[in-house]
Amino acid sequence: QVQLLESGGGLVQTGGSLRLSCAASGRAFSLYGMGWFRQAPGKEREFVAAVRWGLGTTNFADSVKGRFTIFRDDTKSTVYLQMNSLKPEDTAVYYCAAMKDYCSGSGCADQQRYYGWGQGTQVTVSS
Repeated sequence: QVQLLESGGGLVQTGGSLRLSCAASGRAFSLYGMGWFRQAPGKEREFVAAVRWGLGTTNFADSVKGRFTIFRDDTKSTVYLQMNSLKPEDTAVYYCAAMKDYCSGSGCADQQRYYGWGQGTQVTVSS
């Protein structure tokens, strides 16, 4: 069973940057890939980004395309979410999770495909 721990959240001004980390322990990373999701107050949890192993293919929600990147460091068993040009609407609790199986395209945004959810890390973007 993989255990995931998010970190790196905080308070940042509009236009600023943050790098979130998702560290895996226990069993190694998912065999398929990892994803980041977020939940803003009063809203449903939503997909942010995913990376699939092998070719390293990535997917992003339209709202973060061009501003966020996702990558991993195998030596540290860690996946990162680099967030640039942050906006107040990016304010949320961010979660990482491991893929249960291989996905492609919009399928990678399906939360049912993920497990091992971490506790989340708060990101607050001030205007």
